[in-house]
Amino acid sequence: MVNDNKSYGKRRYVIASIVMIVLLVYIVQLFNLQILKPEYRNFADSNAFFRKTLYPARGAIYDRNGELLVFNQPTYDVMMVVREMKQLDTLDFCHTLNIDKTTFLQLEADMKDRRKNPGYSSYTPQLFMSQLDVEEYGLLQEKLYKFPGVYIQNRTERQYKYPYMGLILGYVAKVDKNKMAADPYYVQNDYAGKSGIELSHEEDLRGEKGVEVLLRDAHGRIQGKYRDGEFDKSPVSGRDLTLAIDINLQAYGEYLMQNKVGSIIMIEPKTGEILCMVAAPSYDPSILTGKNFSQNYLQLEQDPYKPLINRAVSGLYPPGSTFKPSQGLVFLEEEIITPETRYSCYGGYPPLGGRPACHPHASPLNLQPALATSCNSFFCYGLNAMLNNRAKYSSTIEAFEVWKEHMVDLGFGYKTDIDLPSEKRGFIPNSKYYSNAFKNDRWNAHNIISIAIGQGEILATPLQLANYTAIIANRGYYYKPHVVKARKGAPLDTLYSKRRESNIHREHFELTVAGMADAVTHGTCRRANMEPYLTVCGKTGTAENPHGDSHSLFIGFAPKDDPKVAIAVIVENGGFGATNAVPIGRLMMQKYLMGEVMPQDQELERTIASRVILPFAYRRNAPALRIDSIVTRVKDVQGE
Repeated sequence: MVNDNKSYGKRRYVIASIVMIVLLVYIVQLFNLQILKPEYRNFADSNAFFRKTLYPARGAIYDRNGELLVFNQPTYDVMMVVREMKQLDTLDFCHTLNIDKTTFLQLEADMKDRRKNPGYSSYTPQLFMSQLDVEEYGLLQEKLYKFPGVYIQNRTERQYKYPYMGLILGYVAKVDKNKMAADPYYVQNDYAGKSGIELSHEEDLRGEKGVEVLLRDAHGRIQGKYRDGEFDKSPVSGRDLTLAIDINLQAYGEYLMQNKVGSIIMIEPKTGEILCMVAAPSYDPSILTGKNFSQNYLQLEQDPYKPLINRAVSGLYPPGSTFKPSQGLVFLEEEIITPETRYSCYGGYPPLGGRPACHPHASPLNLQPALATSCNSFFCYGLNAMLNNRAKYSSTIEAFEVWKEHMVDLGFGYKTDIDLPSEKRGFIPNSKYYSNAFKNDRWNAHNIISIAIGQGEILATPLQLANYTAIIANRGYYYKPHVVKARKGAPLDTLYSKRRESNIHREHFELTVAGMADAVTHGTCRRANMEPYLTVCGKTGTAENPHGDSHSLFIGFAPKDDPKVAIAVIVENGGFGATNAVPIGRLMMQKYLMGEVMPQDQELERTIASRVILPFAYRRNAPALRIDSIVTRVKDVQGE
């Protein structure tokens, strides 16, 4: 009896163990199917449900006056669930979509190619064909019941009201794997901003996706909403944006800059708002939408004039004589000079044998007429006096670092943090840069004298020049420049509402403003003189260019005593600043401040708009700008 009980107990234990093992196998297999192999879960789900993504409309974009710039129109994608596609009438399907069978087979192969479509699964909807228009959609919708496994996905496509601002507005395109990896919001075949405002404000504009859960029958046919839409989620449209840009002013600037390479930037000094940002050449934003996107993008990419580069924020140029007001401000603040300090000029900088050269004007002279006449020698003397001042600085290196920090405070050498992508920081060298270049610390002002007149190693973007001009207009303070004026339902980033100081006393700016006003009335900027209608302050620049004619530059603001606008103009290979940049600045300020061009300037307007300036470097299909070795430039300045 005892043995029977033991035998019975062992059998119970064996049976229980077998049951436990079987249960464990089922649990493991269930885990494997549902967790480790999601395609089976997708298959099970897709048999019962169809989860349809509802895409939100991107936010609209308006100009500062409420003029609509960017909006949406419906477009449609053809989606396929391959497992459901049984006995597809290929000929009828191709006829409906107006494609031939070869195109069908190619699109089908691309859809199933995991190299081109890494997220391919035969259980879930896959993109077969994108961007059907309303007419194509209507034809397919009528016959959709004939094509099991084929669905239509509603989307919106960007539309642009004006053929301007392509580089500022940007474009929208399909996301790549890096974008999907960085942000789980995106899946295969989603679209996102790729440049301009569309990129920098992507999270504002994109909105939030919704979902519609639909119930299938045993044959995979849609029966309606699951539980009357209990688990549906409506999409949330993207946030509308209002730009600081005036579209009429922008259009006028692009008109003046046609057949030229360069930039115009206009800033409202009291707010930092960008009123106009022209980067030439540009493109009509509407060409980077629709089915011809790839073809048009390739043409732009291969264009030797590089219309995909926003030169306003990423073009790097020697500022030339537009840099001189910054030098006068530093010399005054550091007490290197006083308003009465006078230096001589004999057609050039005497200590270096007349190099850099200078044009004829009265001599000796102090800062105010030096700005008006754009005297090179004055600012070379000032830099030399600062770097050699051992009563104030222990060494050239210490003096130079103080100089550099002032340049940074005036907006050079670092990004402005504008709300646009691809901004470059320009270049302001530090003392270590020169010590490395000369391989010792014994360099002096005469080795680098060209930086005093905005040449040598100094590089700035047009945006930096416009921002620096706004600082002068404000007599020492500024707000970070920004393109977006308002976000619907949300405040603007506080980055753009904080007042920032240049750490230079106001009285020094007043003297600088007086010199720039004189430059307009009886100096190098006389072509910008619009008195008695408007009092303008300005400074020309002619930046030497080793690849062709000099670049033409102008900075200015108006009115003098209550500035409403600050402007920077650069025309690559445009020659003297007064030849091209100043007239463009004159016309732009008239257009903004007076509403129209004066009758006496209409011939000037026609002349500038029709002028063709093709930089030599682009004609050779070579880079327009190149930073040469420092030694080459220093030797040139010294005449070695």
